Amino acid sequence: MPGGLVALLDDVAGLTKLAAASLDDVGAAAGKAGSKALGVVVDDAAVTPRYVTGLTPQRELPIIGKIALGSVRNKLLILLPAALLLSAFAPWAITPLLMLGGAFLCFEGAEKVLGAIKGEHHDAAPVEEGFVDASALEKAKVGDAVRTDLILSAEIMAIALADVAESSILTQALVLVVVGLAITVGVYGVVALIVKLDDIGLHLAQRSSSGVRALGRGMVKSMPVIMRVLSVVGTAAMLWVGGGILLHGAEVLGFAAPAEFVHHLAEAVHHAVPLGGVVAWFLTALLSGVLGVAVGAIIATAVHKIRH
Repeated sequence: MPGGLVALLDDVAGLTKLAAASLDDVGAAAGKAGSKALGVVVDDAAVTPRYVTGLTPQRELPIIGKIALGSVRNKLLILLPAALLLSAFAPWAITPLLMLGGAFLCFEGAEKVLGAIKGEHHDAAPVEEGFVDASALEKAKVGDAVRTDLILSAEIMAIALADVAESSILTQALVLVVVGLAITVGVYGVVALIVKLDDIGLHLAQRSSSGVRALGRGMVKSMPVIMRVLSVVGTAAMLWVGGGILLHGAEVLGFAAPAEFVHHLAEAVHHAVPLGGVVAWFLTALLSGVLGVAVGAIIATAVHKIRH
């Protein structure tokens, strides 16, 4: 009996170690996959604040909460089952679908670049006019934001899935859940902070300390600059991530020359200059972005001709 108990305890200890190792693997894979989706995350954080413009300050955080809840539903109830089914029954389709998503990111980024060159502005939320009822306007804005989130979340989940495609279905599911929840909390936490910065600044500007008041006024005045910077960073992220996805996907499908050119050039720079790793990363991002602009401009031109 004691021997049997010892054996049972050994089995439990072994299972515990195996579970801990599996959790470590999931955490590492989730971190790696999440880092690869960083560009899409930046764009998500840059896009979302426009959906609360024009609303009263008291409704900003509740609206962001509703959008975040819709984002969780998108990731866990729609995209997670679809991704696991795809991985189980059509893994060959992951790379082509990922490339389609990358091409869409390039198109979106190129549209913004072309619009900026032409002097067009698309920063306002798309559902502003025709609403006299505040609740209807909020519902429309939330619905539009959740639909936009579905596209960006699909790209995030596809990037994460591609990075763990060789793992077991259970590991894939856990990684996608961890990535989806962590990114949702991170993105909408940052969005909440961004949209409330002006209110925080206004509150500080009313304090008795002159230094605190100056800080508050600076925060309020800096908000337009912050939003413009976010827009630029978001556009750049779309282009470099989209271009990078296309490079990697082409390499996986057998057309490796462009990716090898970028890799060899980055390696040469890495060994030739100080801070070579940082410079090589920027060079890779720049070349990926150039490819993203080129592909996106071609798609945008074709789409505009079809529309006309």
